[in-house]
Amino acid sequence: MRADRLLRMLLLLQNRGRMTAPELAAELEVSVRTVYRDAEALIASGVPLAADRGPEGGYRLMAGYRTRLTGLTGEEADSLWLAGMPAAAAELGLGAGLATAQLKLRAALPDRLAERTRRISERFHLDAPAWFRDADPVPQLARVAEAVWEQLAVRVHYRRWRGEVHRELHPLGLVLKGGIWYLVARAAAVPGDPGDPGEGERAVRTYRVSRILALDIPGARFERPADFDLAAYWAEVSGRMETGRHRGEALLRLSPRGLRLLPMQFGAVGARAAAEADGPDEDGWVRVLLPVESTPVAVGDLLRLGTEAEVLGPAGLRSAVADAVGTLARRYGRGDGGGRPRDGG
Repeated sequence: MRADRLLRMLLLLQNRGRMTAPELAAELEVSVRTVYRDAEALIASGVPLAADRGPEGGYRLMAGYRTRLTGLTGEEADSLWLAGMPAAAAELGLGAGLATAQLKLRAALPDRLAERTRRISERFHLDAPAWFRDADPVPQLARVAEAVWEQLAVRVHYRRWRGEVHRELHPLGLVLKGGIWYLVARAAAVPGDPGDPGEGERAVRTYRVSRILALDIPGARFERPADFDLAAYWAEVSGRMETGRHRGEALLRLSPRGLRLLPMQFGAVGARAAAEADGPDEDGWVRVLLPVESTPVAVGDLLRLGTEAEVLGPAGLRSAVADAVGTLARRYGRGDGGGRPRDGG
């Protein structure tokens, strides 16, 4: 809305001082021509806005003028919990509200405190998603967030690893973990759905938002459990996943380089294993006991260490790694590029 944009422009000038039309256009995500029109509208409404020409020119508020329109709207207040994560706020449809709320807060602060917030925003930045991974597409996120906020039941078409299902869910909360959005919800029955969960399965569960293929909000409200604590639920689920993830241990023999690679390849688990390593043998190699997942997953993980590691046990895992290495050796030993004739052959 234009009124919101005019207020943001006014707050930007109050907080930052002189700004050029292109700078304002970039902040407001509008054209420079729109900035010119908005500036004229502010002047016409009595705001003492000065326009300086030349290379050092731009728009500025006359000395001593401060707006008092700093009260937060409901959406702006809702957005403040995402103040350190503008990308997440944008995904939830709260990006503009967050930007305006931050401007209003800074405008309401005394000059000394406002300067501190400016310096903090210049020198500290939070980037939550993990490296080298594209963010999940979450076209349904804003509607899911609406249902969470309004306590509205939703019907979803959801893709599980075992196939697609339809569920009616009572959304209890959203969690952003490592750049991935999860919906915490209680499953309900959908009449006529052969994949409907049984009564014992209608507990609170976690759903990856990117796997929601379609979503409908019929409009029915549900009663939120009075004793449900989202943070406590997520801590319990996360702890259970971490504990259940590692199903066994691998005894490894590692070169000095392999020992350095262990924390980088396996994170905290690898770091703990490296810290507890035995002393080096005559070749400088050490033995470590590393928690691992199921055998198929462990084989792929351990092969990332390449020639810097040897799996000593258990026997089944060592055999599985040997089989994988043998398959690779035969594949690359042919020297024919997958069966195609070599040049000149």
